This record gives sequence, C-alpha cells and structure tokens, in this order.
Amino acid sequence: MKFVDEATIRVAAGDGGNGCLGFRREKYVPFGGPDGGDGGNGGSVYIIGDTNLNTLVDFRHSRRFNAQRGENGSGSHCTGHGGEDLYINVPVGCVAYDDETDEQIADITHEGQIVLVAQGGFHGLGNARFKSSTNRAPRKTTEGTPGDSRTLRLELKVLADVGLLGMPNAGKSTLIRAVSAAKPKVANYPFTTLYPNLGVVSIAPHQSFVVADIPGLIEGAADGAGLGVRFLKHLARTQLILHLVDVAPCDGITDPVEEAVMIVKELGKFSVDLASKERWLVLNKVDLLAAEEQEDCCADIVSRLQWQGPVFKVSALAKEGTQALCYDIWRYLQSDLEGVESDEAG
Repeated sequence: MKFVDEATIRVAAGDGGNGCLGFRREKYVPFGGPDGGDGGNGGSVYIIGDTNLNTLVDFRHSRRFNAQRGENGSGSHCTGHGGEDLYINVPVGCVAYDDETDEQIADITHEGQIVLVAQGGFHGLGNARFKSSTNRAPRKTTEGTPGDSRTLRLELKVLADVGLLGMPNAGKSTLIRAVSAAKPKVANYPFTTLYPNLGVVSIAPHQSFVVADIPGLIEGAADGAGLGVRFLKHLARTQLILHLVDVAPCDGITDPVEEAVMIVKELGKFSVDLASKERWLVLNKVDLLAAEEQEDCCADIVSRLQWQGPVFKVSALAKEGTQALCYDIWRYLQSDLEGVESDEAG
C-alpha cells in the first residue's frame, strides 16, 4: 500500500431540522391548540483512531464527508429524527488542523480516541413551544441552525520512541533491520528509503521500543532539495534521535564531519524544537576501517564536531555494537518515563 502522510478533506455536519407550524384539528376538539413539533438535531462529524490504518491514502480518493441533516418536526407534537453522526477512521498518530486558521483540532494518539471536528446544527422549535396564557395560537417557529463545516488538513506523524537521522546511505535502514524485524529496502545508492519505516526493538519480554527510519537529508533539504524535510515531522513525537554518520564514505572525498554539521543545520531550519531534542551520535560502518584506524578516526570526528553527548561506534551490517546501543536506549527511555511520572506525581 502506498504511504501517504498528508491529505486535505472537507467535513460538513448536518443542519438542524426546522420546527413545525401545526394545530390540532379534530371533529370534537374545537380548541385543539398548537401541536407543531421540534426538528431533529443535525449529525456531527468525529474522527476516531484506528490502529489498523497506517497511511492516509484513502483520503486521496474520498475527500468530502457529510453527516446527516436533522428531519423537520411535524404535527401531533412529533419531533423530527436526529441526523446520524459520522465517524471517520484515521491512523493513530494523525493530527488534524483547520486548513484556514491553522488551528490544531485533534491529535489522535491511541486506538479508539474520538474527537469532534464538526458540530451538528441545533434543532428548530415548533410552534407548540411558544404557547402561553396570552398566546394560545402561536404561529411562531424557528429554523434549525446550520451544522459546522470546515476543511481539515490531516498530517500523519508516526508514533515512535526513537528516530534515525542522517545522510542518504548512512546505514539507517541497515540499522533498523539489524535491531528489529522490519525489512526496509537496502541498496548501494542514495534515497533507497522513500517513506518512513517502523521497527519494534525487543529487549526482553514486555520490554520494547519503536524505531522510525526516515529518508535521508541532503544539503538544501529545507529548501526542497532531495526529498526535502517533509518527513522530519515523523521525528516530532520521538524521545530520542540517533544521528547516524558514515565514518568511511565510499567516494573517499566526502567529509563525515561536514555532512553531520549540514544535517544539524537543516534540522534547525525545519524546527528549533526538533533540533533541541536529545540526540546521540552513532558512528556507523566502523567495520570498513582497519582496526588500527578505528579509534583515531572516530576520535577525530567527535573532536571536530565538538560533540558533548553519548557516542556509539557500530557496524549495522555486521551487528557490531548494536546490542549495547539498544540496551542504552532502553535505559534512557525508562529513566525519561520515570522522570515524567515523578513530575506528574509532584
């Protein structure tokens, strides 16, 4: 199935039904009085989280969603039938914005979460509502109010604990294959990853975390070069970013440090918040260096980057150092979770 992470749809709630103007007219009831019933409420539109969906591709074909209108009231104090609500299934991780105001309407983070996105119209009142001691035969009714309608911009942000960041061919897909059961495409050319891939890393029974692999960035990505930065939003929910650096570029010309600095600049152009997230440096493909060169090469990269955070030396292809990396990630995620819980308790 094609991966689509953005879509625009039009939602319209149902209008409320109109109130009825009616009077009792029976042979032996000369003063029957008003009996016009109220209209029915219009149906509302909701979006609901569905873990069976992982893309917004269906919304490329179905763009308009209308809830039912409320029926008009009728005589004999009969209230019109209310319009049925409309529920739109979206993937967990979907964020809905009002396309005109850019206001965030909904953020779907779990299965079954329901959010109202368009309120149905309120029913109109029949003339029986306006009967009083001074007005025994009212001819006043009200019309139902219109239901809300708006254009929604849907964005899918995958739910992952850890995100992989780096240049094309830095080894991100190879790493996610090495530590999880995910099988993204791996090849010896740039941009083999065209859309985000998720992998579940199992540390022990009931102990796991989710890793997201996104397409690589190149210089000018913030201005649209390569695949641009449109996939960086999938790192927004992560707690930790792994910055993968190829320590042994195959062309012998590329400088890993320059590439790493460029990635950080592109990240900062896209989002200051994303650039400030916890980020670990992962020096990949160390197996391509001679044993005596590994230490000096890695130390040189760390020194020139003036890197202050954690550093890991791995070979994703040979699965060297990946286990230790995963255990450290798990410990970090657990400590971060405990910190959040203690803050909430306090």
